[in-house]
Amino acid sequence: MVSVRLKLPSSEGRVARWLVAFMTLGFIALVAAAIAIGWITIRNRTYTAEILHTQDVRQAIARLQIQMEQSETARRGYVLAGKPLFATAYARSAGNIVPSIATLRRLTHDNPAQITRLDRIEPRFVQLRALRTQSMALVASGQIAEAQRRFAVDASVPLMRGIRYRLQAMAADEVRLLAIRTQRQQRSSALFLSVAGLAAALLLVVAILAILVIRRYTADLAASRDSLRELNESLEDQVATRTADLSRANEEIQRFAYIVSHDLRSPLVNVMGFTAELATAAGPLADLVDRAEAEAPHILTADARLAAREDLPEAIGFIRTSTQKMDRLINAILKLSREGRRTIAPEHIDPAQLVDTIIGSMQHVIDDRGAVVRVERPIPAVVTDRLALEQILSNLIENATKYLKPGRPGEIVVRGHKERNRVILSVVDNGRGIDPRDHQRVFDLFRRSGPQDQPGEGIGLAHVRALAYRLDGTIDVQSMLGDGATFRLNLPSALTIQDITA
Repeated sequence: MVSVRLKLPSSEGRVARWLVAFMTLGFIALVAAAIAIGWITIRNRTYTAEILHTQDVRQAIARLQIQMEQSETARRGYVLAGKPLFATAYARSAGNIVPSIATLRRLTHDNPAQITRLDRIEPRFVQLRALRTQSMALVASGQIAEAQRRFAVDASVPLMRGIRYRLQAMAADEVRLLAIRTQRQQRSSALFLSVAGLAAALLLVVAILAILVIRRYTADLAASRDSLRELNESLEDQVATRTADLSRANEEIQRFAYIVSHDLRSPLVNVMGFTAELATAAGPLADLVDRAEAEAPHILTADARLAAREDLPEAIGFIRTSTQKMDRLINAILKLSREGRRTIAPEHIDPAQLVDTIIGSMQHVIDDRGAVVRVERPIPAVVTDRLALEQILSNLIENATKYLKPGRPGEIVVRGHKERNRVILSVVDNGRGIDPRDHQRVFDLFRRSGPQDQPGEGIGLAHVRALAYRLDGTIDVQSMLGDGATFRLNLPSALTIQDITA
């Protein structure tokens, strides 16, 4: 008698450990890159704000200088010609000088050198304004000759020269600051690109290594399937052995998914725990910064204040959001793994009655979303697993009420018909629809279609497809954007144990 031995992969634990190691490394790289990129982005935003501030200061200096020159030119024209047009121009330009000085002082309050220059400009401007007011008054009273005589000997020229000199010095200082800050921004942008490139390269390496390991494991599984085919062609007395080995292979696949999900949770729990500790430690650190700012502000730097009050809480929040998302994804994998191990129990089911029960259990959600769900009777009865069918229909109906088209009341219809020995159950809605390019994509794990404006992780339809396969069925979708969607569940009218184990 020919003996055929089934060889299943014996390195599942090692493959799982390698996969967990690669995924953990990729996750750590992603978190580290995210923290670094976030920190660099904040720095870049600060540098950009400084550059914009410098530009504002330069514009304020130029505006003040123009107003000084325009008012002086208007005064001279009025003294020489005595025309009211020059008096009007002088009043318009001179009236803006004081607000312009105040604006410039506010913009440069953090620059002692610029404040010092302004402190020297203002008394000169006060003296110059007094001389200008005197000249304008003499001309207005008709004493043009006296105004011209005083203008020839007064100190307005040296005063104006001193103001020009200091305004030019202020402008030159801002040009110097602009060059420094622009260089900082360029270095920050280059660092951002370097970190992003390094993270992408590291993730690519991790992905390639993981793919190589999975391909090797897949090759082992392919070899196992070849052995199964050979076993099917062998002697009848080995049928029992083939069935037992095949069951073990399926169990190992389920255990593999469970092991990967379970082992992923261990580093995730550590990250979540340390994140909580960081969040707890951030409070005393912020209090210490507040105390230092109140009692000894000279020892507190702007970077330390920014790190304690903004950078650290923001980084902790990002890590917490990422770990929560990873936890939801792991739970989804575990849910799919458990569903694959659950025993299917076929029973006689009236789909219409089952849908009525589902609608009753989620009626408040349906009403809140402004939708109506109805059942078109009759629907052919089926013999299948009640819990699996209930989960499939609940998910489809819940999705239909979730993805409604704005401005149009939701209408969901559940109907069914029989085709030979199959029953087709359809869930039809008038929602926003699905792009035809995404019809297969929406059933993939963690894949979603359209605007991501609803909560979810892309798990529901993947679970639905897995359940449909376990019931010896299929599911597909027919839809166009804006025209609603029709999900068709194709099931055998009578599921048997032989169908499940085949």
